[in-house]
Amino acid sequence: MRFRTLLVAAALVGAFVYFTSAPDSAVRRALNSSVPLWSGPSVTHSAGLGSDELNNIDIYKAASDSVAYVTSTVYRRTIFFDVVPQRDLGSGFLINSEGQILTNFHVISGSSQVEVTLPDKSVHKATVLVRDRTDDLALIKIDSSKKLPHLNLGDSDHLQVGQKVLAIGNPFGLSGTLTTGVVSSLGRDIQGENNQTLEGMIQTDAAINSGNSGGPLLDSQGNVIGINTAIYGPNGGNIGIGFAIPINRVKTMLDDFRANRSFKPPALGVSTVFIPQGEIATALHLPESGGLLLQEIRRGSAAASAGLRGYRNVVAIGNQEVGVGGDLVTAVDGKPVTERDAVTRAMSHKRPGDLMDLTIFRDGRTMNVQVKLGEAQEEPF
Repeated sequence: MRFRTLLVAAALVGAFVYFTSAPDSAVRRALNSSVPLWSGPSVTHSAGLGSDELNNIDIYKAASDSVAYVTSTVYRRTIFFDVVPQRDLGSGFLINSEGQILTNFHVISGSSQVEVTLPDKSVHKATVLVRDRTDDLALIKIDSSKKLPHLNLGDSDHLQVGQKVLAIGNPFGLSGTLTTGVVSSLGRDIQGENNQTLEGMIQTDAAINSGNSGGPLLDSQGNVIGINTAIYGPNGGNIGIGFAIPINRVKTMLDDFRANRSFKPPALGVSTVFIPQGEIATALHLPESGGLLLQEIRRGSAAASAGLRGYRNVVAIGNQEVGVGGDLVTAVDGKPVTERDAVTRAMSHKRPGDLMDLTIFRDGRTMNVQVKLGEAQEEPF
């Protein structure tokens, strides 16, 4: 057996010596040739970037230096009556080169000290210029010896479901994080802090987590179309449902501040249910075009002063109870109501004391009602 193994080994060695020493050896030609022994391209290329990826990269490079890390300090007493600092974190973004920053009210709410860290790691103490609890907005300012980069404010009145959006912020303190998604829905009403209702919100599936609050929601041109504000999910985690305040709601506040006017959001004082065009409207004996069906009218509000009427009875539509018998708003300032946030959009361009023209359907006939808007209160509507 051992002899047979030696014979096989000798044969293999001899064959190797023969083939490698032969002048026309295929192995020798392959070894001496520049032709590779593997198939495929001689040069490995990295995968090319698609147009959408390049757009994401360009927007991030242009916008990320304008997004700030906002921390606020609130001093609270423990059960042992010790005073201890508690730090909250969020995001914000520069809107001009003078250092003015937009963020959420709840990011700086009750703070004794607000601190801003810029992407270059410089830390600045901030002064609070405007606090708007009703719309969960705040304007703060930092001082800097250099001109600061800033973002452009876009137009949130003409957004469409499905369009691309990008969010930049500091989720869980991870500064400069980019997430992307689409506009999932428009005109959402959600419950904010202190039980106030935030109306007409942008819903997006761009990942928003704790720490993103106050950061910008951008369109594919890099313009700010919303302020990331809230998420829907357990324990503050993202499940693809986030909400942003439309940027046009912020512009009136900024205009009033720059004109040295005190800012108060306008209020109509109603809650509504959107009735879409079609069968539901007809079944409720309303115009087929649908509109906003008034539910509750807040006592002492602008709507109450104008004589608007809320619901008188309750009916079930599918699994939802709806108050009926109140006024149906079919147009706001001459524009037909086709979306659930029609009133909110109209008020984003108005101030307390401004007039709003409503076309309503009541008791089988259409009429026009002019409402002088009041000031927003802490109540939901």
